[in-house]
Amino acid sequence: MEYLNTYLDNIKTKNLAQANSIKNTAETIGKEYLSKFDFCSHKMGLLFGNVQSGKTGQVFGVVCKAVELGFQFFILLTTDNVALQKQTYERTERDLEQQNGFVVCSEEDEQKFRSHGVKPVIIVLKKNSKILKEWTNKLKNIDDLKGNPLFIIDDEADAASLNTKVNKNEISTINKYLREIKDLSTSSIYLQMTGTPQSLLLQSEISGWKPMFTYYFKPGKEYLGGDFFFKEKTPNFVRFIDDERDGESIAYKVIIRHLVVSAQLFLSGAKVSNCLVHPSSRQDIHQQVRREFEKALSKVTFNHNEKDFVEDLKKEYDSISPNKSQKADFVDIKEKVFEMLENHNYKIVVLNSSSSDEPEECKKGCNFVIGGNSLGRGVTFDKLNTFYYTRSSKTPQADTMWQQSRIFGYDRDAGLVSLFIPENLYNLFVQINDTNDAIIKQVEEGRQPSISYAGNLRPTRMTVLDKSLLNILVGGSNYFPANPINNTYDQIT
Repeated sequence: MEYLNTYLDNIKTKNLAQANSIKNTAETIGKEYLSKFDFCSHKMGLLFGNVQSGKTGQVFGVVCKAVELGFQFFILLTTDNVALQKQTYERTERDLEQQNGFVVCSEEDEQKFRSHGVKPVIIVLKKNSKILKEWTNKLKNIDDLKGNPLFIIDDEADAASLNTKVNKNEISTINKYLREIKDLSTSSIYLQMTGTPQSLLLQSEISGWKPMFTYYFKPGKEYLGGDFFFKEKTPNFVRFIDDERDGESIAYKVIIRHLVVSAQLFLSGAKVSNCLVHPSSRQDIHQQVRREFEKALSKVTFNHNEKDFVEDLKKEYDSISPNKSQKADFVDIKEKVFEMLENHNYKIVVLNSSSSDEPEECKKGCNFVIGGNSLGRGVTFDKLNTFYYTRSSKTPQADTMWQQSRIFGYDRDAGLVSLFIPENLYNLFVQINDTNDAIIKQVEEGRQPSISYAGNLRPTRMTVLDKSLLNILVGGSNYFPANPINNTYDQIT
């Protein structure tokens, strides 16, 4: 059976360019790495693309190609999030079982895994210590796995999989179980996936988690990523808020902008419009910001007929230039905003570990989403065009900042986006984007990436890097190689 072509045929009807991209990724990895696999060793690889640029579709293509090249047993690992695991399972079941003849198992489907027959089988598991321990024991007692290769796909492989106790000469729990699962088979391919590969590329070879091959896939044309948002010449949609001291005043400006954008989207047929507010990892700050938005929304709702409010709406209206729909008349925008305010057709949603709000509440209507760590990996928001980001740290980490911004994606409208942010934070993102571009260029050229950041910006959390083997170069110092490659003045110049 031609698993890859069957999978691609279903995608071509929706997005031909995406199908071609997936085919190129699957065929290249298949030819360069999978077809050369010796079926008696354990190989670690890395598939990375931009954040929220369609990694799942790409890796499904690789899985289909792997089946054609002799692999039958697959494990797909997700981050430790119940909703995300369920979402990933349902998508895997739809794309690979219903449309392509796979047997897809969730965490409770041991019997289904055992009775898969001759069909390729894939288990979708959370990276949760209890779940991994249970499946480690289950897989030990499944005879079919013995003597056969195992193909493991680790989504967000830099998030929880690495050994966080490497500098204590110990092994962290998740990493321990992943090692055991990998070693259950006589051979395996472990494919890491992420949009922020810094911690993976900085692993030592002796750790066993450094990728032996790396493949980068480019995003599609509709994707808005780092090169769009973070430039040395600041784009017009970026609004620095350094001079603002009143949180309620900033909230008012964010609200006006988002109401206009939402009205434009709803008038063009959209069902949802999201604004993301990321002030801090602290939950007390989330509640403080919520109160600021509640007060500002109450005043806007009460005073929406006043002249000043209408003038503020007109100013924002003049600044938008939608690319994906025809710009509505201001009269229609104003009427839609008034309707939303008078009927209270908007929500403030707080997403953190103690909140009762759920991401599902952001699937329709006009929403102001406030949160911190819960806004990170795997969480997606449709029609997200308004961003208010102020989270700061004494020792910021490039990969964490990039993942938690949630700013990138395909359904953003370049003529509607806006970013409210302090200037120093924006400059940090510019630096991260420049380094990301450098990493991509080095990978595409087949070179071992070198990663460098200025100031106190770290590439990743230091707990997963072996400090005894890490070579750190500090800015402001002179370094002289013991064996320079260039030894003449002409070569140097």
